[in-house]
Amino acid sequence: MQLTIWTYEGPPHVGAMRVATGMTDVHYVLHAPQGDTYADLLFTMIERRDHRPPVTYTTFQAQDLGGDTAGLVKEAVRAAWERFRPQAMLVGASCTAELIQDDPGGLAATLDLPIPVVPLELPAYQRKENWGASETFYQLVRAMALPHAPPPGTERATVRERCEAEGRRPTCNLLGATALGFRHRDDVTEVTRLLEALGVEVRLVAPMHSSPNDLAGMGEADFNVVLYPEIGGQAATWLERTFRQPSVRTVPIGIGATRDFVREVAAVAGLDEEASLAIVDRKLPSRLPWWSRSVDSTYLTDKRVFIFGDATHAVAAARVAREELGFQVVGLGCYNREFAREVRTAAKAIGIEPLITDDYLEVEDAIREAAPELVLGTQMERHIAKRLGLFCTVISAPVHVQDFPARYSPQMGPEGANVIFDSWVHPLMMGLEEHLLGMFQDDFEFANDRGPSHLHSEAPPAAPTVAPAPVVATPPLMAADATAVADAAAHPAASPGDSQAAIPAAAVATAATVASPEGAPGSASDNGPTWAAEAEQELKKIPFFVRGKVRRNTEAFASERDISAITVDVMYDAKAHFGNR
Repeated sequence: MQLTIWTYEGPPHVGAMRVATGMTDVHYVLHAPQGDTYADLLFTMIERRDHRPPVTYTTFQAQDLGGDTAGLVKEAVRAAWERFRPQAMLVGASCTAELIQDDPGGLAATLDLPIPVVPLELPAYQRKENWGASETFYQLVRAMALPHAPPPGTERATVRERCEAEGRRPTCNLLGATALGFRHRDDVTEVTRLLEALGVEVRLVAPMHSSPNDLAGMGEADFNVVLYPEIGGQAATWLERTFRQPSVRTVPIGIGATRDFVREVAAVAGLDEEASLAIVDRKLPSRLPWWSRSVDSTYLTDKRVFIFGDATHAVAAARVAREELGFQVVGLGCYNREFAREVRTAAKAIGIEPLITDDYLEVEDAIREAAPELVLGTQMERHIAKRLGLFCTVISAPVHVQDFPARYSPQMGPEGANVIFDSWVHPLMMGLEEHLLGMFQDDFEFANDRGPSHLHSEAPPAAPTVAPAPVVATPPLMAADATAVADAAAHPAASPGDSQAAIPAAAVATAATVASPEGAPGSASDNGPTWAAEAEQELKKIPFFVRGKVRRNTEAFASERDISAITVDVMYDAKAHFGNR
């Protein structure tokens, strides 16, 4: 275990809660101490759901540990059944309760409830949230659908043969969407719309929006669509093996992946591939392909991008960045080690080393080293990018409240490509504007203290002259006075008689020292090179999102050569040095 202030995934029982909260008519009894009830806030405050998770906690306390905690489990399960009357019940333990080893699933089975009771064995100290969601969904599907499975070895007709024999459209199940998932609600809507355009009926969405009784009939659909492999992949594999149901596993994030998804659906459902693609292009157009072909897109060609998140979204983002937006992927990684193989394969195709870690400090170091212009990641990468002065767009869970928008904002399908187009391109385009404003802020015509250039006669009024104050003995400069004095030092007087003359030179020097932290213009680290004024002005012309790297490289270049003062010539020598590497 590791003590940390941030984790990309919660314990596996949070994954089980995500499955239960997304479903209907299921209840989860969680053997947990009083403090573990915090998880409710993830759904009500972060996702902004209108109801709390269907979870009953045993909420044992310290004084209960010396008594019969097993009795608390039985009492909680019995009370939950009598109050909620669900179609099925999940029973498990939190990471803390796991240490007690009460076996809540076995205890619940002794009550002989008239509904399926699914025991959850979720090893909290070896596994994490996504695995917990996948295992919970798999156990539910197996418990509810297995009684309806055909005998082993039974052959299944193709989708086209089944549809022609029964005179109907192809049907499918959408697997993997849960509560607290990144844009899961809107992705389900968008993919359903896409499949309906192709003539495929979505029979069931699971676990989101489904009930345990719905899961019992999953085998009746012609095929399954795995939207989120981290959660739905294991259940889909079991359905393939048990019901001989084929699966579509292409995740339709981006235009290229969406077209591949349509091709795979057409192949599985027995549809005409070219006709299906033409239908999507006509009925569900996206603006991303147009922009990628336009001259405007060349402004952002080869922009450096660092990608980190769950494996599904990270790999999809890398493809969109390279193939559809022309970005240069300089970093790619994921935090869920169960899917590290997919990320390694994608990174190898790009020619970079993958980053497989759940330590956000390693991710921050990798981002700093790669010096990207855009970061695509989770909520933590948003914080990291802010500290490093970089742009960031969130593409993967874990996320905060701003990434559960009330508006329609999918990541999948044609409309998802539009959302990606906006959310990835806008920060870089606004960055170009901010760079231009920074370049011209010191221009005589565009300076902040100048009036409009077409109203030359309306110059700003001159500052009033203030009578000089008598010079008196000044005590040592206090910290509270530093800001005021530094401000006065930064704004020279309009005339020799201004009040600036009343500030002793020693005080101004002291204020300048206090007000100029390391890394500020004109400053340098201890025993490091100093920056000449003209070099600082030249540095301001460099786009702000790479200015920090240029400063560091130039100072390193100067330090290696014992150059004490950085001039414009030194800057260009450093540029040539690093450019030839």
